[in-house]
Amino acid sequence: MSRKACVVGAGPNGLAAAIVLAQAGFEVDVFEAEPTPGGAARSMELTLPGFLHDFGSAVHPWVVGSPFFSSLPLRDYGLEWIHSPAPLAHPLDDGTAVVLERNLRDAEAALGPDGKAWRRLVGPFVEHWQEFAREILQPVHLFSRHPLLMARLGLRSFRSAESLAASTFRDGRTRALFAGLAAHSFLTMDDPLSGVFGIVFAVSAHAVGWPITRGGSQSITNALCGYLEKLGGKVKTSTRIERLETLRDYDVTLCDVGPRQLVQIAGDRLSNQYRERLEKYRYGPGAFKVDYALSQPIPWKAKECARAATVQLGASFGEIAASEKAMATGQHAERPFMILAQPSLFDPTRAPSGKHTAWAYCHVPNGSKFDMLPRMDAQIERFAPGFRDCVLARKVFSPADLEAMDANLVGGDIGGGAMDLSQFLFRPTRMQYATSAKDIYLCSSSTPVCMGCAGITRHDWRSRG
Repeated sequence: MSRKACVVGAGPNGLAAAIVLAQAGFEVDVFEAEPTPGGAARSMELTLPGFLHDFGSAVHPWVVGSPFFSSLPLRDYGLEWIHSPAPLAHPLDDGTAVVLERNLRDAEAALGPDGKAWRRLVGPFVEHWQEFAREILQPVHLFSRHPLLMARLGLRSFRSAESLAASTFRDGRTRALFAGLAAHSFLTMDDPLSGVFGIVFAVSAHAVGWPITRGGSQSITNALCGYLEKLGGKVKTSTRIERLETLRDYDVTLCDVGPRQLVQIAGDRLSNQYRERLEKYRYGPGAFKVDYALSQPIPWKAKECARAATVQLGASFGEIAASEKAMATGQHAERPFMILAQPSLFDPTRAPSGKHTAWAYCHVPNGSKFDMLPRMDAQIERFAPGFRDCVLARKVFSPADLEAMDANLVGGDIGGGAMDLSQFLFRPTRMQYATSAKDIYLCSSSTPVCMGCAGITRHDWRSRG
């Protein structure tokens, strides 16, 4: 072996894979089609000069909480985390908001009649976060090093968010909060996996917070590139790989691309049977995203929303459930569930002095061409009267626009594929990272990097050669 490796795609997964290879002594080249590395972890002036927006991911519990990323000296390469006073706020129609406090004891007090039930639900996993994170941020496996802890999660793993919320919480406010957490999964509230997603997102808020990065998500990419360069790796931008056949000089090729793209670029290097499996891979719902340049902070009716970098918009469990059901049945919700980030409240580098940015998206059918902007603006205005008057400029991304910016976001699917039971367990096939070619591996979000985490563990790659 020449101990030369290459990675196709410089998203966070691809850069993480490149770092692991470089740490193992490989000479590594990373090829990125776009002028700027990062994939969905890029930041740019999308609206007006001086307003810095995150193209894709904006809030990062699964980076700060990742055992792999935590092992890297990314602070030495400029990465700085910013935690808002509260991870999450969820405004309601009565002008108040449910605020999820990071401290579990404070959250228990704030949730009133449901406080103790909340602590019982998430407390054991918060208290054992290090063990829990190592279990869930790897492929699904039969034998656990922490069987009692995982058995506790397993008892709830196949309960829908609807069932879990109804049996656990008495207050509609808490149920709305939990529905929003579960809806981050793009699943309907009656899907058997939706409950466990709600639990895990809640646990992360208490265990590691939901931080943003100073200077935008591009700071994560820049730090990864800086550390990779220190290890001797190289990132070559504006270099689109049309055929893997051109990379024969490398011992191993890791592809931070989706199944559809791998079929296109690998050609006959994959077996017919494996190619057919990839062609059957199903993509999930899409996102419709809007970036806002604002003249002032969002004027929330519930002032406590200004304490959180992330705000969930959906007035009740029923409203959120209806929104996600519409998405799943090929429709578009009148009142869409939305996830909104307001980073400039806590990071002044995001906008000119006195001005602000916001980032929001809702869920739509894959490849939807429906314009959700009027409904999204109305949903924000509902909870923040006067919002429209604050808007200086907007940048709208339909599902097709997202895919044009990042080919891995097929039909606007930001999760790398449908998250139903079969694709949760076997992603994208039973071979997971491996392919039918012994020197080609997949390392994108279409592989079992659990809960949308942008990273892989050192064990995952070295145990696969």
